[in-house]
Amino acid sequence: MTSVIESVGPAVSAGSTPARHPRPGAGRARKRAEIVLFVGPALLLFLGFVILPVLLAGVYSFYNLPQSFQWDDLADPERFVGFANYARALEDPAFIRSVGNNFLILSLSLLIQGPLAIGIALLLNRRLRGRGVLRLLIFVPYVLAEVIAGLSWKLLLQPQGGVNALLEALGLGAFTQNWLADPNIALWTMFAILTWKYVGFAILLMLAGLQGVPEELAEAAAIDGASWWQVQRHITIPLLGPTIRIWAFLSIIGALQLFDMVWVTTRGGPLNATSTMATYMVEKGQFGGQPGFGSAVAVILFLISLVVALVYQRFALRRDLAGSITRGVR
Repeated sequence: MTSVIESVGPAVSAGSTPARHPRPGAGRARKRAEIVLFVGPALLLFLGFVILPVLLAGVYSFYNLPQSFQWDDLADPERFVGFANYARALEDPAFIRSVGNNFLILSLSLLIQGPLAIGIALLLNRRLRGRGVLRLLIFVPYVLAEVIAGLSWKLLLQPQGGVNALLEALGLGAFTQNWLADPNIALWTMFAILTWKYVGFAILLMLAGLQGVPEELAEAAAIDGASWWQVQRHITIPLLGPTIRIWAFLSIIGALQLFDMVWVTTRGGPLNATSTMATYMVEKGQFGGQPGFGSAVAVILFLISLVVALVYQRFALRRDLAGSITRGVR
C-alpha cells in the first residue's frame, strides 16, 4: 500500500532559498537615519546662527572689550567686569527711554493696528468693485524693502519735503511740522510710518482667517433678524480669535525687536525720541566701540522678548496650542 502525502503550502524546489523577512530593528534604524539626514543640516544651521551667537553674546557681556578684540582678551582678568555692563544699561536713562519706546509702540500696535486691520479686512471680505485692486494697494507697502520705505518717508517728511508741500498746497500750512526733527512728535510720526508699512500684513492675515468662517452661520443669524454688525460682533470676530491672537504675538515680538525702519528713518533721534532697544544696542555696541556693553544690551533684549513670548503663549495662545501638541503616532 502506498500512502499519498499532501504537502500544505507551496513546494520548495531544490536550490531555492527561503524568503527573508526584514528584521524589526531595520525599519527603525532607517527612520532614524532619515530624520538625521533631513533634520541634521537645519539643526546645524540653527545651532550655528542662533544658539551660538546667543551664547557668545552672553559671554562677551561680562567683559569690557575693545572694538577690535581677540580671543586672548577674554583671558585677561582685568577686562572681566561681571554684571557691570548690565547695571550700566539699566541705569542709563537713554536705554530706559528706549525700552519705553518699544513698549509704547507695542501698545499702540495692538490698540490701533489691530482694530484697523480687522475693520478693513471685514470691508474687503464683502463683494465690492475693485476689491482686488484695494487688496493689492494695501499689501504693497509690506512687500517694500524697509530701506526703500524708510528713505522714502525720510525724504517726504523733510521740512521742505512732499508732506509739508502738500499741506501748503491744500491751504493747511499751519499744520506743517518738522515731523522727524521735533522730539515731541517724532515717535508718533514713526508709528504712523510703521502702521502704513505693516498693517497690510495684518489685513492679509485677517482676510485669510475670514475664509475659515462658515457663511452658513452668518446666513442663519441674518434670517433670525441679526444686523450686519451683530453678526460680526457675535459670530465673525469670535471665530477670528485664533488669527487675531497669532497676529498679536507676531506684532508684539516685532515691536520689541524693532530696528530697521527706525534706523533708516531717524537712527533713534532726535534726542533718543525714537530710539529702541535694538537701535541703542547697535549705536553703543557697533558704532560706539563697546562690544561688551552692546552684548549686554542684546542679552537684555533677548530676555525681555523671551519672557514676553512665554507669558503670552501661556495665557493667550494656550487654547490655540492645546490641540496642536501631539505625543507621536504609533
